[in-house]
Amino acid sequence: MQLGMIGLGKMGANMCLRLRDRGLEVVGFDTGAAARDALSAYGIPTAASLEDLVSELQAPRVCWVMVPAGKPTEDTVEHLSRILSAGDIVIDGGNSNYKTAAPYAQVLSEHGVGFIDAGTSGGIWGLANGYCLMVGGSPQDVAIAEPIFLALAPKGGYAHVGPVGAGHFVKMVHNGIEYGLMQAYAEGFELLGAAEEFSLDLHEIASIWRYGSVVRSWLLELTEIALRPESDFADIEGVVVDSGEGRWTIEEGLSRSIPLPVITESLYRRYASRDKNAFSDRLVAALRNQFGGHEVERRNTGEGQGL
Repeated sequence: MQLGMIGLGKMGANMCLRLRDRGLEVVGFDTGAAARDALSAYGIPTAASLEDLVSELQAPRVCWVMVPAGKPTEDTVEHLSRILSAGDIVIDGGNSNYKTAAPYAQVLSEHGVGFIDAGTSGGIWGLANGYCLMVGGSPQDVAIAEPIFLALAPKGGYAHVGPVGAGHFVKMVHNGIEYGLMQAYAEGFELLGAAEEFSLDLHEIASIWRYGSVVRSWLLELTEIALRPESDFADIEGVVVDSGEGRWTIEEGLSRSIPLPVITESLYRRYASRDKNAFSDRLVAALRNQFGGHEVERRNTGEGQGL
């Protein structure tokens, strides 16, 4: 099966490699020549334009959009609607608001093109570990694209969760929960560090909690990595960016009269992090860098960069 991957950033490029390694044919496109060249170096063909990308694919064409949410995704979907043919499919795998899914599907359906919203989790570790995929769309469209989902996901890590919009809705709530989990770890380790009378080794504690503890998780494994003695955790500024999903989750809770106090407080902590440099905020920033390659600010430089 073939796939056209649009957006060759941290996740898009790795997804291309995982698909290629599992026997699928991939053609990549990015507006940046450097990103295209980097993927080409792995032997994966790239296209210099969306028109060239579409011409390289056989019908029914499947194009995966992995660009920033909002106008970049909207513009890409609109462009694809004009150059794809009836029976082709567009997958939005970015962190789009679920409310955009129906309008995107409508624009594409006017040209006979299907639409799937695929909530995608796995970050920069997805190449090796696989991506958890929460997919929304019609049964017919999802069936055509399913070999792609099965190749990207680890065993048991993919589900068709509902109609168009359901995939991004589930991913939105997933990310809201992620906010709360990271905040709980960060606050707990800040308290451990404040108990100076015990001289606790925070890295050691994070390490042993990974085995048998009821709070063990992948985020705890990333905490252990972030707190290793050789890491540069001490240089990270405690500025945690709000990328939107937590805010959308809280807005949905308000509209449906569902209380979300933990997720709401974790979002407020991100706002507060811009005014002070608490340990807990620095650890959340480090965790986001660990799982998603999100930029962090360094002490004394003010520059944002990846680890």
